[in-house]
Amino acid sequence: MMKQFLSLAAFVACTLTATAQSTVYFTREISPEALVRIYKAVGVPATGRVAVKISTGEGGNKHYLKPELIGGLVDEVNGTIVECCTAYGGTRQEPAKHWQTIREHGFSPRFAVDLMDEYGEMRIPVKDRKHIGYDVVGEHLGNYNFMINLAHFKGHAMGGFGGVLKNASIGVASTGGKAYIHSAGVTEDPVECWKHTQDQDGFLESMAAAAQAVHNYFGEGHIIYIDVMNNLSVDCDCDGSPEAPKMKDVGILASTDPVALDKACLDLVFNHKATDGDDQQPLINRINRQHGTHIIPYAESIGLGTAKYTLVEIK
Repeated sequence: MMKQFLSLAAFVACTLTATAQSTVYFTREISPEALVRIYKAVGVPATGRVAVKISTGEGGNKHYLKPELIGGLVDEVNGTIVECCTAYGGTRQEPAKHWQTIREHGFSPRFAVDLMDEYGEMRIPVKDRKHIGYDVVGEHLGNYNFMINLAHFKGHAMGGFGGVLKNASIGVASTGGKAYIHSAGVTEDPVECWKHTQDQDGFLESMAAAAQAVHNYFGEGHIIYIDVMNNLSVDCDCDGSPEAPKMKDVGILASTDPVALDKACLDLVFNHKATDGDDQQPLINRINRQHGTHIIPYAESIGLGTAKYTLVEIK
């Protein structure tokens, strides 16, 4: 159910009665300035070597978070854009092609960019070992001590939706790590993995476990999460020919709790009131088709965060 919007003053007044909930900040404005404001509202300053994890977008895709939108935030934190290669071919599986896409989409030379698995990968521990015994990430993840998980919230052909949980799991995983998550721990081979995708809930649960691994790698106070709800196609930024969005832009949300944050975004979609030219049903259908919401209660059950939240609107 959609949570009540609170002003900052009202939130302070009810803090003592809302200790079981996480705080999710929300602004309806989607602009470089709003992105910086909501980052500051979270109240966890980025320090040290800051990784800003985004999707640089498949070649041909026009819906990814654009450099002109995120530039103010990246500059504010003196951050490095970080990415990893994909596991499905296309324009981003091989480093050389991925770098070409990064340049074509305007991220380089505008920002410092690090393709974290270009020269290798490493394993980090997972707490939940139901499906995966470890998380395989780009080895350059070790170069950073703070992460801003900056996700574009939208649909996804396999996960149902993509938000910060997907951006932390599939997004931070190397090519082999992506295969390992997609196959729910069967194989790290990016060719073989597609033969082992029948366990949909196992895939979603593996994503939750991998997201928790990245969260724990940085530790509380060293990672924050932001979802930008624009260009709400049923298809992911990893699709070179995504469907045109049927739902209008919603806003930007941020939190220290990735479970509460993605849940708040889902609530905004599922409780949206459709009007002419603003229809959320195709996105809901995509999410439901893949049982995408399952990742929320599972991530909560393994202790990554809570699905209970207070939504604080930044005006």
